[in-house]
Amino acid sequence: MESIVLLLAQTLVTFFNIYFALLIIRILLTWFPNVDWSMPPLAILSQLTDPYLNIFRSIIPPIGGIDFSAILAILLLQVVQSIVPSLLMSLV
Repeated sequence: MESIVLLLAQTLVTFFNIYFALLIIRILLTWFPNVDWSMPPLAILSQLTDPYLNIFRSIIPPIGGIDFSAILAILLLQVVQSIVPSLLMSLV
């Protein structure tokens, strides 16, 4: 049982790390106005990250044309990433 929980915790940490990297790439690419989001790799990136980011965009509107919602999205992801594995390990 302990090894299954450990494997699950490691898998979740890996997932969170990959998703964090995808979010950072998505956010950095928004700084370039000529990015074609219909290109296959970028369309996939957008489809993976936009649903999560849209939650925070509806909470925090852009201020002066700058979207600060991504900061909250990243902070929450980091908090969840630190809490979930600890909770799983406490079940053992």
